[in-house]
Parts: sequence; structure tokens; C-alpha cells
Amino acid sequence: MSAKHELLTAYRLPLTAHCSLLTAHCSLLTAHYSLLTANGSLLTTMNILLVEDENGLVITLSDRLRNEGFEVDVAEDGEKGFEKASSGTHDLIILDLMLPKKSGLDVCRDLRQKSVNTPILMLTAKGETIDKVLGLKLGADDYLTKPFEVMELLARVEALLRRSPAASNGSSQVSFSFGDVRIDFNRAEITKDDSPVELSAMEFKLLQFLVENRDKVHSRNDLLDAVWGYDAMPNTRTVDVHIAWLRQKLEENPKRPKFIQTVHGLGYKFVSREQ
Repeated sequence: MSAKHELLTAYRLPLTAHCSLLTAHCSLLTAHYSLLTANGSLLTTMNILLVEDENGLVITLSDRLRNEGFEVDVAEDGEKGFEKASSGTHDLIILDLMLPKKSGLDVCRDLRQKSVNTPILMLTAKGETIDKVLGLKLGADDYLTKPFEVMELLARVEALLRRSPAASNGSSQVSFSFGDVRIDFNRAEITKDDSPVELSAMEFKLLQFLVENRDKVHSRNDLLDAVWGYDAMPNTRTVDVHIAWLRQKLEENPKRPKFIQTVHGLGYKFVSREQ
């Protein structure tokens, strides 16, 4: 290999990596533009509540989110975070698990008990599976393990905002019934035996997707991509946990579900019977 060819190869590699980063950033900008121009008109700026006590991370995330066009409200402990989140004026909550005064898990649980259905992205440390599962069970819509790349956080933020009931332009189907359950897609309201059922934003979006695509089998990867907006990652149980909670809240016998069924080795499907 000539010296000139070696020199060109040395320059080409960093240029290729740089182009890959630019492509990824352009994809995020495209997603953000799609979010802002939903329904053919410009939406108001999305407001994100960041509940985090690490000052350095607060500064980094706040600056980056503002640069992406979001409004950012900050709370540095669980009590202030819960108070601000309870107002219902935010489009998304980024919630750290380990917080002074009130833990992120307690904040998440109490918000859902107050019927605050703002999407919650929970930040966890050290990849503790029990924390992730418990957070999802208490009503969190997604989680991200520290340390993380800011680009991944932005991608998940965009996905949650695109799929939240407030950002959607409504379902193609106004209402749907199965068993003793009634769904009003326009109002994002669900009743069972005429009593209200509280679902998190992602539980509702998952149910809506399954109902609108009923009698079809969907793999976990397909559901992650269609509902959460990102591809599957190793050992993720996000879909399984949300399916389990939908069954717990909607099925007459969650252990032997009639409607939200498992197709072993393939995934899940919603069976349209007793409509």
C-alpha cells in the first residue's frame, strides 16, 4: 500500500464516524420536526419536568433539551418534583430514582394514584432489574440506565412525546368494547364494569395499538418499535411488564386472559371476541 493510500485511509475513518453521528442527529431533528408539526400545524413548545438532584446532570440535560426546543422545569428533590408534576402542566417527566426527601418510585406511584398520566421516563442506576420492573409496575412509561448517552435520552423523549395521548390526533376508531371494558380513544378513558380504570400513558398506547391491530401477532421487537419508538435491547422486559399490568387491570382472570393473549415463541395478540 502506498504512503498516499495509507494517508487517505487514515482520514477516511474519522470522516465516516463523523458522518454517522451527523446522520443520527439528523434523524432526531426529523423526529422532533414531525412532533412539532403533528396534525399539520405547529404545536406549542413541549414542557419537560426534570426531577434530578445531580447538579452536573441537571445542567447538561437542561441545556441540551432547551437547545432541542423544549421548555425545561427543574426540581431537585422528590417532594418538589411531586408538587410540580401534580399540576399536570408538563408534557413529560424525567424522573431520577434516587432522590432526597421522596424517592422517584414514591413520586411515580403517588402521581398515578392522583390520576396524573403524564408520561414518565425514569432514570435508574447500575442497571438494577428490580428497580426497572418496580418502576414500570408503579406506572413509569420507560426507563434509562445511568450512565447513558444524551442522544439516546433524546430519542426516548421524542418517542414518548409522539406516543402520549396529548400529542396524538386521536385514534381512527372512536370507541371499542370487549367483555366488561369500554374504551373511549378520543378522551383516553377506560371503564370496567362502569368503573374508571387508570392506565399510564404507555399502557394506554399499547392497548390502543393492540386493539387497532387485533387478531394479529406482534413480536416484542415490533411492539417496542411501534409503541415506544425504539428497537429492542438485550434483556428488556418493558413489553412483558406492560402486558402483565394491562391483564391485571382489564382481564377477568389475568392468569388466563381471554383478550390479551400470548403466542408462545412469537409474541402477543389481542383477540376480538365478546365485542
